[in-house]
Amino acid sequence: MKYNLLGNTGLVVSEICFGTMTFAGKGGIWENIGKQQQQEVNDLMKVVVDSGINFIDTANVYSYGESEKILGQSIKDLGLNRNELVIATKVRSRMSPGLNNVGLSRYHIFHSVDESLKRLQLDHIDVLYVHGFDPYTPVEEIMRSLNDIVLSGKVRYIAVCNWPAWVVMKALGIAEKHGWNKFVGLQYYFSLASRDIEREILPLATSENLAVMPWSPLAGGFLGGKYSRNAAKAEGTRRDTFDFPPIDKEKAYDIIDVIAEISKQHSATVAEVALAWVRQQKGITSTIIGAKTIEQLNANIKSVDLQLSADDLEKINKVSALPKEYPGWMVERQSGDRLIKS
Repeated sequence: MKYNLLGNTGLVVSEICFGTMTFAGKGGIWENIGKQQQQEVNDLMKVVVDSGINFIDTANVYSYGESEKILGQSIKDLGLNRNELVIATKVRSRMSPGLNNVGLSRYHIFHSVDESLKRLQLDHIDVLYVHGFDPYTPVEEIMRSLNDIVLSGKVRYIAVCNWPAWVVMKALGIAEKHGWNKFVGLQYYFSLASRDIEREILPLATSENLAVMPWSPLAGGFLGGKYSRNAAKAEGTRRDTFDFPPIDKEKAYDIIDVIAEISKQHSATVAEVALAWVRQQKGITSTIIGAKTIEQLNANIKSVDLQLSADDLEKINKVSALPKEYPGWMVERQSGDRLIKS
C-alpha cells in the first residue's frame, strides 16, 4: 500500500480509503446498497487493516447511524489501534423528521458530531465532511461553526463533499479572512463514466493543495465488470434496484469495451483497470472503495498493483473524454498565445 499526504495537513493516508456505505442496510435506499452486519464487517475490517489501509470513511446518514455504530464496534471488537486509523464521517443529511435535524446550521453540526462520536465510540473525528450544500445557511455561518467544532477538540480536520467549486472557493476565502480552519480536502464523484470534476473541482484542488477523495470510482458498480451491452442487468449489484449515480450508459458501454481489452492485456479485471485509472489521475489522494464480500474487497485492493501504461491511458482517456464546454474551450483557445517558446 502506498500513502499520500492529505493536502496541507502533514497527515498521511493510504491511497485507498475503505467506505462503509454497505454496512447495516437499514431504511430507505440503504437496503439496496448493502446489508453487512457486525461479523461480516469485522471480517472485512481485518482485511482492510492487514492490507495497510488506514483511512476509513463513513457518514452519519448511512443507514441512519447504523453504519457508524457497526464501524465503531468493529474497531473495538478487533482491538484496532485507534491512533493508526484516520476516521472520517459526515454531517448535513436529514437524520430524523425534526425540522432542525438537517442542514449545516450550528445547531445541527454540533448535535450531529456529538451523536456520531457516541455511535463510533470515539472521542474525536479525524475528518468531518460537510456532506452537501445547504442553501439556507450562509457560508460564513457554516465556516464559523466548523472552525468552532475543530477548536472544541471533537474534530481534527474539515472537508467538503458535493459543493460547487465557486462555493468551496468562497468558503476558503472566508476562512482565510477570519483566520479560521479551512477545508483540507474534497470528496466528489469521479469515475471513467463521469469525469465532470475535471472542469472545476480538480483545478481548484491543484490550486489550493486540497486532497481529493473520489467516491463511486466504479460508477455505482457499472464499471465493476458485470455490465456490458449484452448484459444490461447484473445479479447481485445495486444498480438494478438503485440506479445511481446517473451516467450515460451508451458511453459507459464504449468505455467498458476499451477497458475490457486492456484488462486482458494485464491479466486484470475490468474493475481493476477502472480503479487504477482513477488512482493514476493527477491530484487524486485516496480512492474510496466499498465491498460486500472479502473476495470483492481483495480484488479492489489488488488494483493498487496495476500500473496503466501511457498507451493504456491514452486509449481510456479518448473514449471517456468530456465534451468541450464554454468557457473551458474559450480559455483553452485564448491561452494558446501565452505559450512560452523555447
